[in-house]
Amino acid sequence: MQALDFDTFQQLLALHTDYALACDSADWERWPDFFTEDGSYRLQPRENHEQGLPLCLLALESQAMMRDRVYGVKETLYHDPYYQRHIVGLPRVLRTETGPDGRVSALHTQANYAVFRTKLDGESTVFNVGVYHDHIVSTPAGLKLHARLCVYDSEMIANSLIYPI
Repeated sequence: MQALDFDTFQQLLALHTDYALACDSADWERWPDFFTEDGSYRLQPRENHEQGLPLCLLALESQAMMRDRVYGVKETLYHDPYYQRHIVGLPRVLRTETGPDGRVSALHTQANYAVFRTKLDGESTVFNVGVYHDHIVSTPAGLKLHARLCVYDSEMIANSLIYPI
C-alpha cells in the first residue's frame, strides 16, 4: 500500500467532514454530489454483512437513484421533524490504488460513525452507530465516493430511516 501524501489525506478528511456537514444541515441536494455518477450507497445490518448475506435496508446504485431519494425526503415523506448530528472517526486506509502516473487513484477506507437524533420537542438520542466501508476515487473535482456501505450495528433502526446516514 502506498502511503498517502498530506494533501490526499487532507482531501479524505474533508470528504468525511463535508459529507457529515451536508447531512447534518439537511443540504440534501448536495448529498448525491459526494458520489460518482455510477456510485452506490447501501445500508446493511452488521449481522447480514458478517454472514455474507446481501440484504440491505437501502440500496441506491447511482447518483440518479440518490437524487430520487432526495426528492422523496423533501417532497413526499411525512415524518416528525428532527435534527441529526454525525460524529465520524478518523478514516483508516486499508488499501490504495495508483494510476499510471504513480499517484493515488483510489482508496479503500473504513471509518466508525455515530448519528444522534434530536427531535424538536425532545432530547438527543443515539440513532445509528456503525462503520463506513468506502471505495473512494480521485476525480478532476477531487475525491468522490464510488461506493459507501454503511454497516450499522443494531439489528433494528428505531422508527424509520428518512435521512442518509
